[in-house]
Amino acid sequence: MTQNQHLYIAGRWQSGISTVENRNPSDLSDWIGNYDQASADQLDQALDAARTAQPLWWAAGIQKRHDVLMAIGTELMSRAEEIGRIIAREEGKPLAEGKGEAYRAGQFFTYYAAECLRNQGDLAESVRPGIEIDVRREPVGVVAIVSPWNFPVATPAWKIAPALAFGNAVVWKPANLTPASAVALTEIIARQDIPPGMFNLVLGSGREVGQRLVESPRVDAISFTGSVGVGRGIAASAVANMTKVQMEMGSKNPMLIMEDCDLDLAVAHAANAAFGGTGQKCTAASRLIVHSAIHDQFSERLVAAAKAFKVGHALEDGTQIGPVVSESQLTQNLAYVEKGRAEGAELLCGGGRLERGTEGYFMAPAVLAGTRNDMIVNREEMFAPITCLIKADSYGEALSIANDSPFGLTAGIMTRSLSRASHFRANMRAGCVMVNLPTAGTDYHVPFGGRGASSFGSREQGRYAAEFYTSVKTAYVAAGVPE
Repeated sequence: MTQNQHLYIAGRWQSGISTVENRNPSDLSDWIGNYDQASADQLDQALDAARTAQPLWWAAGIQKRHDVLMAIGTELMSRAEEIGRIIAREEGKPLAEGKGEAYRAGQFFTYYAAECLRNQGDLAESVRPGIEIDVRREPVGVVAIVSPWNFPVATPAWKIAPALAFGNAVVWKPANLTPASAVALTEIIARQDIPPGMFNLVLGSGREVGQRLVESPRVDAISFTGSVGVGRGIAASAVANMTKVQMEMGSKNPMLIMEDCDLDLAVAHAANAAFGGTGQKCTAASRLIVHSAIHDQFSERLVAAAKAFKVGHALEDGTQIGPVVSESQLTQNLAYVEKGRAEGAELLCGGGRLERGTEGYFMAPAVLAGTRNDMIVNREEMFAPITCLIKADSYGEALSIANDSPFGLTAGIMTRSLSRASHFRANMRAGCVMVNLPTAGTDYHVPFGGRGASSFGSREQGRYAAEFYTSVKTAYVAAGVPE
């Protein structure tokens, strides 16, 4: 690929009509590059190419798709350190987390490589004699993938891999904040022996390229991860064309800290879930609902844990929390701290911008105490290294508070009680529930998704992904009597 050609359309690298600047949030003097933005005509070209390529990719067969996905996954895993460094440099997560993300992305591709070879249909007996029935899964067609910046390789991987495994063509619009990661993944895919147009990378703004993509009648399905507001807009656009949609959106994940828990474990898991990845995870624990019997003891230890985190340059040894991804995100984070205080919350620690050896968007992890569940900081997704303590006098009250949210992605409980754990698993209204674990951290071979405003459409990951990326066809055959 030559310099300044960052769009991959119809099997060719292309330049765009303009560029966006990409800088390291750990060190604003570190210029990563200028990345091309697609025109409306280039997006249309990608869609046309995808429609042409998709039948060819489906006809290539399961062994071919297996081999291609296996090659992509293997290369991702073998280059995890290199690609992880790109992720750390442009997104700001510590290098170890970036490497882990790149490796996990590879696992998605190797998992779905195996899924290519599994039976994707059923046989059924007819109620009428002499008729045979088979139920098969066929590709949905052209899939538009719109992915976020916080997991710039892993999230698109868990969408792209099943889309390709089940025979679809892809037009991918990643976030403009992390274009280098998108180009790195695309370079690996582009090296494979695939039909031109089967996979397309189209960088551009959400207002222009993204909106035109989701409104296109040439798109058969849209998989989106991002904010609730954008997701609702995509759903409204998709309805006009009856386009299939799958959306992962906001969250406000609770973790219940019960008085019978292992306190050291609870503090460690709460701190990890709240502040890991600078809190920029849809699975972050931003509501800590703590039993009043241990509230003060827990909060004291949590503050100590928050203060002990090393916040710094994502590529420096020992860094545990990197910078916030952008200046606008940092400004929003600091505003949430002030909103919490204005509503009566007590700031126990952190919540301010930090100065480090390089100019970057560093923020001290914040703990807000004395919060109520009706406060803004407990109703809106902050996507920040901020967590809120809510006091509860019983398990029942804690569960009621946890369920009082428009969101329902992940939720956790820290307890030694088997009965409480079992009751929580059955009665917590969330797509993923964790017992004595952080709310963040999921496996790649099982379904992922939430309820309410957190998710819309069928689940992602594992074998459940087939529900979105395929269309079910029931075939009836009357073969007659052989002569």
